[in-house]
Amino acid sequence: MTHKPIRKAVFPVAGLGTRFLPATKAIPKELLPIVDRPLIQYAVDEAREAGIEQIIFVTGRGKTAIVEHFDIAFELEATMTERGKDLSILDATRATPGDIITVRQQVPLGLGHAIWCARAIVGDDPFAILLPDELMVGKPGCIAQMVEAYNEVGGNLISVLEVPHDEVSSYGVIAPGAQVSDRLTEVTGLVEKPPVAEAPSNKIISGRYILQPEVMRVLEHQGRGAGGEIQLTDAMAQMIGDQSFHAVTFQGQRYDCGSKTGFVEATLALALEREDMGTEVRAIAERLLAG
Repeated sequence: MTHKPIRKAVFPVAGLGTRFLPATKAIPKELLPIVDRPLIQYAVDEAREAGIEQIIFVTGRGKTAIVEHFDIAFELEATMTERGKDLSILDATRATPGDIITVRQQVPLGLGHAIWCARAIVGDDPFAILLPDELMVGKPGCIAQMVEAYNEVGGNLISVLEVPHDEVSSYGVIAPGAQVSDRLTEVTGLVEKPPVAEAPSNKIISGRYILQPEVMRVLEHQGRGAGGEIQLTDAMAQMIGDQSFHAVTFQGQRYDCGSKTGFVEATLALALEREDMGTEVRAIAERLLAG
């Protein structure tokens, strides 16, 4: 059975980034660098690797620099060319005209509302969602792993990670059904931040989704949930039973770059893996630890 291909991806990037003030007063948090690449670049690269052709940014006021990052910087490139500098470092920041589309989330009403703001561009197509705060590092990337699973089972998919049971109360957790394969599990329910004793599993939702367009119709009429916001989790929970839902256990590493400690961890981990600086960074870390 063939399934309609995943060619569109929605990136909710309207948040204020208050946990990183004052750094995010004038710079979108998605442009804060992990080593030398902005956080949003990692997510866009992950989507492109999976065959995504249309990038949809749900932005807010003061976030235009995100789009400019993927534009041509004429003065910069002209100066680099004159000086004989290699421009290939900018290749990942280039976008084909029309491949990046932005819509505004004018009021901060939650993740579900942000996704609903992209409804006109999504149309009747299945689409991916990537939360840039969640830096997912794997080979292949998280969305590529999910697209592979989607091509097998279709429907809706959620990326999950297994965590120790005593940590589940901090996350959204799936209620698992039948085990389809080593990495693919049916989803029978979703629970947001359950008490440890009541958690249906230790599989937490990890910021990557492939959803059918019907979710937009659910969000259209959905009331506010936790925190007074329109929650994507609530909309997905309503669809379970009407459409197939599966969880894909991600094979790779997740870094929570929405927190300062997670951001530092990601920076250190990725720097240590770099051939051009890993040895020096390791020496620096060992020296600091010894001191």
